[in-house]
Amino acid sequence: MKRRTNAVALVTALGVVGLTACGSGGGGGAEAEKKDVTLVTHQSFEVSKDVLEEFERESGYRVKVLRAGDAGAAVNQAVLSKGRPQGDVFFGVDNAMLSKALDEGVFAPHKTKGLHKVPDELRLDAGQNRVTPIDTGDVCVNFDRAYFRDKDIEPPSTLDDLIKPEYKDLLVVQNAATSSPGLSFLLATVGKYGEDGWQSYWKKLRSNGVEMVDGWEQAYNDRFTGSASGREKGDRPLVVSYASSPPAEVHYSEGKAPKEGPTGVAEGTCFRQIEFAGLLEGAGNTEGGKALLDFLLTEEFQEDLPLNMFVRPVHEDAELPEVFTRYGVEIDEPHSVAPERIAENRDRWVKQWTSLLK
Repeated sequence: MKRRTNAVALVTALGVVGLTACGSGGGGGAEAEKKDVTLVTHQSFEVSKDVLEEFERESGYRVKVLRAGDAGAAVNQAVLSKGRPQGDVFFGVDNAMLSKALDEGVFAPHKTKGLHKVPDELRLDAGQNRVTPIDTGDVCVNFDRAYFRDKDIEPPSTLDDLIKPEYKDLLVVQNAATSSPGLSFLLATVGKYGEDGWQSYWKKLRSNGVEMVDGWEQAYNDRFTGSASGREKGDRPLVVSYASSPPAEVHYSEGKAPKEGPTGVAEGTCFRQIEFAGLLEGAGNTEGGKALLDFLLTEEFQEDLPLNMFVRPVHEDAELPEVFTRYGVEIDEPHSVAPERIAENRDRWVKQWTSLLK
């Protein structure tokens, strides 16, 4: 949304396309003088037109947005093109994939203006400033309230619940090898059950009928019965998504605001994502890239994030919209895995997970 996703927006993305957000200056010579700066990102990236145009007016740069699939696929592509990047700035690498991008030398250092407004615990590369934290989002199992109400079944609330017989054939997850929320959910199980227990847990999930698809869009919009687009075609009332997905469902719905959202969050299933942006090593427009990174930490952009990508801003002065505070949930104790453990074991865990889900 994440990324959701984070994310995480619920609007169907356009796939791998290059979109130019034109400045509002006059045509002809004035427009020709503008320099392009290219943001490479995932398919769920959105920003309000007026917010982006204000940056273009003030900076003199014209922003191109290049969307490159799911966040996990976008990071993999950035690694493959390191030194010969598709753009100047990359937005969308999270704490689950961060070490891979840093170890591969994808990013060049830049200490972003406004970084002092970001909590220290989110600044995972503070010593070198190769990446800047931009937002956070909790990857959690979402449930379709109507389904469980109609079946008179209590919805699950923890990872342990998901392997119970009453939830057989109800859950859809994303591919941990290619999807950012899919990998985050795998890490939630590692954090909960440890090195000795997570594979056994996934064997039980598989026996209980878990379905795996490539990415978030397919899982949420096609398979999940609780999404606006999945109610007529989906058959899975449980999906890995984000804690901010219920506010998104309400925001995009028509009619009077409901007492509660149509979907809920299993709060004991969550893993916290921190999403970063960085200046790409070998960028063609380094100065434009630095200016764009600084823009991503302004209050204007940070407060624009929640209703476009349904993630939480990292800037301590940015305010959340009412739909977030009314329909969202704050996850006080998400499952976690230390960054150094992720760096050392991620590839092995993903390979083991892949063999389990074949």
